[in-house]
Amino acid sequence: MKTGTLASHNVRVLFWAELFGSVRFIQPVLALFYFARGLDEASILWVLLFWSTGVLIGEVPTGMFADCYGAKRSFIIGAMLSMISHGMLVFAYDPWMFFASSLLSGFAVTFFSGADEALIYESLKESNEENLMDKALGIIQSAQFIVMVFALILGAIIAKDLTNDQFILLILLGLVFQSVQVGLLFYVKDSQGQGNYREKPFKQVKEGILAIKRAPQVLWMFLNITLVFIPTAAIFDKFSDKLLSDADLPVYLIGFVFAGLSLLSFFVSRSIGWITSRFSRIKVLYVTGGLGVTGLVLVAYYRETLWILLITMLILRFVRTVRYPVYAQLANDIIPSHVRATTISLLSIVDSVCDLIIFSSVAGIAIFGFKELFLASAAIALIGSLLPIRPVPKRG
Repeated sequence: MKTGTLASHNVRVLFWAELFGSVRFIQPVLALFYFARGLDEASILWVLLFWSTGVLIGEVPTGMFADCYGAKRSFIIGAMLSMISHGMLVFAYDPWMFFASSLLSGFAVTFFSGADEALIYESLKESNEENLMDKALGIIQSAQFIVMVFALILGAIIAKDLTNDQFILLILLGLVFQSVQVGLLFYVKDSQGQGNYREKPFKQVKEGILAIKRAPQVLWMFLNITLVFIPTAAIFDKFSDKLLSDADLPVYLIGFVFAGLSLLSFFVSRSIGWITSRFSRIKVLYVTGGLGVTGLVLVAYYRETLWILLITMLILRFVRTVRYPVYAQLANDIIPSHVRATTISLLSIVDSVCDLIIFSSVAGIAIFGFKELFLASAAIALIGSLLPIRPVPKRG
């Protein structure tokens, strides 16, 4: 990537913003926190369901906002709402409070969803480097894994006794780091291709839908990504610390496991450009999809064997780290510039609908136990990984 360009500036700012904004000291003991506050397996999946509902509500309006007013404003609003939602966990003792926090968190995410990809791709276009989209996303994505090494270890050590005061301290520490993210986002520079759409909102949405209709393969690729991501990341992550605890790993060591996974994710993220320069992006998506299915089956049958669980976690972390940046390169090569954020948000609505259907279905299966839960998740990932992916000619 060339130095001194708009792309290099925005990638650098977003890297640091992602680094501070992704700090969640509660993360290594999140499931244990939920259980300590009275939630059960089904309730935790309902937390995910409300998060997806927030995403569904916000995707199109916030995507339109980014196309009309720029990514910078969108990011700042989203980061502030994210802080509020995280702070609500301090007072969450009843399920409805967890649901409200999760709903707002999902809504906050939509101010970044679509707008971040659009900003990066349009910034790269100004220096004729749009072919480096997956590499740029990998660099930004790697930020969260650097700081999480520290945050996950510290979080698990602080919460070693799983007391309420320890949980509250972890949440407050996370808010301090997220406030730094808000300040950093003021340094983002909107590209010339963003923040200039002035047509009527209905026309904006219509053009986004037409962009997908002209290249329906983008939708098939997105479904391939999301149907693998939901079970391998969204569902699995909600129970990963509980699985480690059930496999007799001491709580204070859970953070070290997650820190190791974050280091893996950091190096993998930084290597995405190297991977796609040597292997077809389509082949990468198919292979990682198959690895995701395999990992979930292993969790279903061998979750109480610690070394198998750890190997499986390595597999699933590799899968989730690689797939989205690779997809984003393929998709953004096709999506038109002037409604890029809106189009990506429309695709994310599909993701939210899939979330709602899958989370509500799996919540019913979860009452039978982890084996049934992860076998159902593996079946969903298998369907997603088999969906066809093929290259589509670029559009302007």
